[in-house]
Amino acid sequence: MFEELIAKLKGQNRRLVFTEGSEPRILAAVARLHQQGILAPVLLGNPDEIKAAAEKGGYNIEGIEIIDLDNFADFDAMVEKMMELRKGKMDAEACRKALKQSNYFGTMLVQMGYADCLLGGATYSTADTVRPALQLIKTKPGNKMVSGCFILRRERDGKEEKYAMGDCAINISPNDDELVEITFETVRTARLFGIDPQVALLSYSSMGSGKGDSVSLMQNATAKVKAANPDFPVDGELQFDAAFSPEVAKTKAPSSTVAGHANTFIFPDVDAGNIGYKIAQRFGGFEAYGPLLQGLNAPINDLSRGCNAEEVYKMAIITAAQK
Repeated sequence: MFEELIAKLKGQNRRLVFTEGSEPRILAAVARLHQQGILAPVLLGNPDEIKAAAEKGGYNIEGIEIIDLDNFADFDAMVEKMMELRKGKMDAEACRKALKQSNYFGTMLVQMGYADCLLGGATYSTADTVRPALQLIKTKPGNKMVSGCFILRRERDGKEEKYAMGDCAINISPNDDELVEITFETVRTARLFGIDPQVALLSYSSMGSGKGDSVSLMQNATAKVKAANPDFPVDGELQFDAAFSPEVAKTKAPSSTVAGHANTFIFPDVDAGNIGYKIAQRFGGFEAYGPLLQGLNAPINDLSRGCNAEEVYKMAIITAAQK
């Protein structure tokens, strides 16, 4: 999977901002990305501190751009642009204060075209990545929200298995229209990873076998997705076993065109999604990449605070490939 993404990126020179420039895990990944010529990293922070941390860890960052937040030539222009974007919600003083934080500063670098994408969150929360992205990058035309997708991957019997799952991170209790948007964005993400989407909207019910508000929610969302004339197979509401297992599908959803071989799963709420992908990751031995933020005008992604350098390396490749 990553070989294809790397081949796509080489020669593109995509500039990826790393908001935590002196963090050892970031430095290890950045040194590798730069040495391999996959992308053009941009590190934020105090240059002396970053260089000292790199030297201490034995990471070669020669030739990698470092931007010092306290000595950025276009800082005043950045403040003015941020005030314009916030539309009276923040004055100059508030913008200057916010831009002394690397998450806001880095997001504005992307917004103003100094960089193509951003990766952060090794030392701060998902909310601190998403908030400035929503305020400054905003959603793409036609999109009303940001959602989160995970890609799950493993090798089994010499074959690669890949699945997309959404929304597992951002929207707590989406309505049917929001589930439609989540579905289409998750399909776009799935295709980026070479998944030919076969989409199941999940529930505790299969094709009307159960009743309840959440069953109706997934039924309505499925109907709206189908009415939009998607260019992918989709069905619901389906229990996970009916969506995944050909044997179970014969009993629970024999007329479905998706049941038994779904590879892109849409959950009714973030509880189910977050629990579901983590069960698959831990019990099934899958690598889990995400949450990949969907619906923004530019690629902005969040790292887990428990990430290691290898995960930073792979998330950087994914983020740059989303451009």
